[in-house]
Amino acid sequence: LLLHVTQTEACPPACSCRSVGGTTGLHVDCSSKALTEVPALPADTRRLYLQNNSLTSVPPGALDSLHSLEEVKMFDNPWNCDCRILYLKLWLEVVSVPSLANTRCATPVLLRMKPLGQLSGNEMGVCKRHHPIKCLEFFWRDLILIVGAIIALILIAWALKFSKKLVSQIN
Repeated sequence: LLLHVTQTEACPPACSCRSVGGTTGLHVDCSSKALTEVPALPADTRRLYLQNNSLTSVPPGALDSLHSLEEVKMFDNPWNCDCRILYLKLWLEVVSVPSLANTRCATPVLLRMKPLGQLSGNEMGVCKRHHPIKCLEFFWRDLILIVGAIIALILIAWALKFSKKLVSQIN
């Protein structure tokens, strides 16, 4: 009873959850709920139904905690097949190839109704993240490196000069 109560409490508010017969884990049904984003899901989810919603993408990492997943359905969502869909595509390639074949793009127009599994990198556009260059960080780092090198050279020169004096005094 305690296990069932804990699992029910972890169920997303818009979804319905029930225990999967005879085993630990949940059947999480979030289908046809007009969801625009994937809710926080219980880690013990075995079956996940997200079909017929308004999902356009899934944030990277949103589904990584679902290690017990056996079945997932995500079709009939208006998936936007740009760079933001890359996480979902890669995740489905590992977790559910059948769902990958049934998940289709809604936008952009050139990719409408194309299965997510058939997308190539060129079709998703440029997927590299451009990080802003922070010039001051480079400046201070470089300045510290240059000052350190100058100090090291001065110490080496001083040590050589001192050792020459020492050798001449010994002779």
